[in-house]
Amino acid sequence: MSDTFWVLESIGWRGPSGRKTEKVITKEELIKRFKNACAAVCADEAELTDIDSRFGDADHGYTMTKICNAMESAIDASEGNIKEMLDEAAIAVDEINGGSAVPLWNTWLDGLQEGAPEADQMSEEELKSMFQTAFEAIDDFSGAKVGDKTMMDALIPATEAIENTGGSSDEIFAQAAKAAEKGAEATKEFASKFGRAKSYGKKTIGTPDAGALSMAKFFIGLSKT
Repeated sequence: MSDTFWVLESIGWRGPSGRKTEKVITKEELIKRFKNACAAVCADEAELTDIDSRFGDADHGYTMTKICNAMESAIDASEGNIKEMLDEAAIAVDEINGGSAVPLWNTWLDGLQEGAPEADQMSEEELKSMFQTAFEAIDDFSGAKVGDKTMMDALIPATEAIENTGGSSDEIFAQAAKAAEKGAEATKEFASKFGRAKSYGKKTIGTPDAGALSMAKFFIGLSKT
């Protein structure tokens, strides 16, 4: 394949047949999106901590900042392909001590690397497969569903949006961000069924889940380049 054809293909050029070629998402684009996602979460550390202090351990904002800093450092240092980069990010998060969010995010990131191609670019279908594999990994680990007032309230609709949205990576991540944000907002209506907050039962209604909110913030960051 010539360099010229590669450039045309990567921007969705229509060939002589009129059929649009498969779009490609590069490692560089993923790096920008993940760094923006980490920045979005870290920017709301105080809000996440405040929410978690009402019915939890008051450490979610701090823990998520550690997770995102570790993730970003690993991504910056990575010289490998997409799969290797995400694997390094998962390992970096796994080495963090403290916080119930650590094993959950490590599991999700490990699922992302499991589903990622060993290449510096990937197709729309490979992107969807990567996020689906990550969801399956954390779904098996967590067991929480929509309505249980956990991070899954944001992650499940975001994953479904990725699967059901066609077009450019901008369109895919924009829809995922909207779905995640809507899912996190809806947790205000639920009573907690997991973690320390579970003991407060209906008293948690009216307060969003910190884990769902941080996941939503992450997807909002992923939607930006």
